[in-house]
Amino acid sequence: MKKAFLASAAIALSLTFSAGSVHASAGTHTVTNNDTFWTLSQQYKVPLQSLMKVNASVDPMNLQIGMKLSIPGQTSSSQSLKATADSSAPVMLTKGGHVQGPGGYDYAYSEKVSVTATAYTAAASENGKWGGVDYFGNKLKVGTIAVDPNMIPLGTKMYITGYSYDGLPNVGIIATASDMGGSINGNRIDIFVPGSTQQAMKFGMQKVEAYILK
Repeated sequence: MKKAFLASAAIALSLTFSAGSVHASAGTHTVTNNDTFWTLSQQYKVPLQSLMKVNASVDPMNLQIGMKLSIPGQTSSSQSLKATADSSAPVMLTKGGHVQGPGGYDYAYSEKVSVTATAYTAAASENGKWGGVDYFGNKLKVGTIAVDPNMIPLGTKMYITGYSYDGLPNVGIIATASDMGGSINGNRIDIFVPGSTQQAMKFGMQKVEAYILK
């Protein structure tokens, strides 16, 4: 279950995206009201993951007005998806192919992995001051998942299947990694589900299959 700052017992997919080496900081930014790593990445035209990497000691969910952030220079534009080599890496099932998803549509995917999932809701007790919205300020909905952006970039689309839960489509969901939290790490993803916290707790921890869509 997610708690304050979209964190507690949340889950993330343990995949890492190599974006090349980050150059030395190209400057600094003083945090103002409503700044997020996402808006700053757009403002300075740098990859979100590069910005977070050079400010690794900063809690992205708790930017404080007046705080100084480093702005990286350009990074290599080539990015490749690979599984992490540590013990928290997901079990690779297949690499590349096509899968039939919701509605019978055919989806091309680059990786299929096995991960552990839990569920969270829009309840204030689970989302702290942010309320029932994702990291970008969008309303939480079926298809929202929380991740560690250092493991899988925000915006990545996935087909999640293999779970057992009455509040979600049996065939699986097409999901977008658009949420995050301070304790989301390891071989996990956190799936938004409608309903109450008590209902979401029935989801428990489940092994599911995640297809990284092209």
